Amino acid sequence: PVGIVTKNHLVTRDIDVLSELARQQCAAVFISVTSLDAKLCAILEPRTSRPARRLDAIKKLSQAGIPVGVKTAPVIPGLNDHEVPSILKAASEAGAKYAGFTVLRLPYAVEDLFIGWLDTHMPDRKQKIINRLRDLRGGQLYQSDFHSRMRGQGIFAEQINNLFQVFCKKHGLNATRPPISTA
Repeated sequence: PVGIVTKNHLVTRDIDVLSELARQQCAAVFISVTSLDAKLCAILEPRTSRPARRLDAIKKLSQAGIPVGVKTAPVIPGLNDHEVPSILKAASEAGAKYAGFTVLRLPYAVEDLFIGWLDTHMPDRKQKIINRLRDLRGGQLYQSDFHSRMRGQGIFAEQINNLFQVFCKKHGLNATRPPISTA
């Protein structure tokens, strides 16, 4: 079986192979959608497909009978967390049946790269974003603890999780799990 997580429309070039695997219950694809704002995506993820192309990939994969979901990742508190409801709605309308999220992680050198990115592109929001990330990580910008590194902890983590759960339910996401078989 294969599970794919991607930010790129290019996955649709393999619809023929993925469709055959899906008929055997051996494939699922998750398309990561960080934002529906094409301008934000252009500066946040410059080498990836724009939001409309990602939603088109969800649609094409779904139409081909491939179990497809959306990953709202990374969720960056103070930058794109408010978009979770609209991302889930758009993905559901495109054919996604499953959803997941990951809060921004800043291990090792990624922390310095992200802070530099904030200095360049979001200096007016930088302190708010950094403070929210610290709130999610017990005062740190990164924690490697397996149980909280993807979601965080504390009130902002609870708010993001609750928002995500409410809108998944509203849009019929995660009612079942993608059928993956090792038979």
